[in-house]
Amino acid sequence: MTIEIRHSAADGTLVYGTSRGDGTNVILKQCGFRWFRTLGLWGVPRSRDEQPDMFKITRASQALSTAGFDVSTEGVDPTHRPVAEAEAHRALRGLDRAEALEDKAARKAADAETAWAAERRAAAALPPGGEPIKIGHHSEARHRKAIERAHEKLGRAIGAEDAAKAAAAKARAASKTTEHRYSPITVKNRIDRLSAEQRKDQRALDGHRRVVARTANHTYADEFAPATGEYRQRLLERMAQRGDQIAYWESVYAEQRDAGIANSYSRDTIAKGDQIKYRRQWYTVVRANPKTVSVRLHEGATWTNTIGYHEISDHRRAADAPSHPPPAV
Repeated sequence: MTIEIRHSAADGTLVYGTSRGDGTNVILKQCGFRWFRTLGLWGVPRSRDEQPDMFKITRASQALSTAGFDVSTEGVDPTHRPVAEAEAHRALRGLDRAEALEDKAARKAADAETAWAAERRAAAALPPGGEPIKIGHHSEARHRKAIERAHEKLGRAIGAEDAAKAAAAKARAASKTTEHRYSPITVKNRIDRLSAEQRKDQRALDGHRRVVARTANHTYADEFAPATGEYRQRLLERMAQRGDQIAYWESVYAEQRDAGIANSYSRDTIAKGDQIKYRRQWYTVVRANPKTVSVRLHEGATWTNTIGYHEISDHRRAADAPSHPPPAV
């Protein structure tokens, strides 16, 4: 039977045609694939709505072929879907996961309550008043068994409660995933990261020169020719998808700024000597840079730290700011 490695934007990279005990699990795991228990398939983690990782796919295909398997990668499709559609599906999956984790947390809490009830019954079965074991008495075996049972029930109850707390924490985190993903600071950081990656790929596409050292008489540089062949095609596909992502998140951020959710601070609105609020604390601006402000995060520090304009939560002019602003509360 042919093993097929497929990739689509909606499903990510998945492997079809493997069976239990055929030895493919060891090969795929070594190639960066993971077993998805809910799907019953091997696949590449976090590959939905990403360009196919051809390094992992090619490596897995070659390793499986070397092991004697018939492998096909014809189902690898680099086509990406609209970012809005991908984000809607991501939010829906997040909602489903949060609901599943909430159900699991409720089951774990019920298990913990049952375990504690069993522990209380086991403790009540012990001789009252902390009566010591009577060595050689006919009650010795029963007494030791009761203590052993009480200890066992206590351990189970503590373990069940820890599992319930862990499940509840995961449920809370999952419920806030989408909210955090669309927070203005996260959105702006994502735009900056995607834009930097886009510029890097553009340099690889066009070819570039990197200076590695200079002397009085000579400049040493690495020359990189423009990308060609399959590598160029992969770059173009990746950049096309990333370009759509940048446009989508820039529109989201623009809407947030229009709604007053994200700030509009810049070098034009903040000057040296002004005070800015960052993570509930006020700082005096040492220098206003094109994308950040420089401040001293610690009193008496001789160095400065930079804070992005999008991370500033409040601002006051130097004329309106106290000389020593108190910590925000």
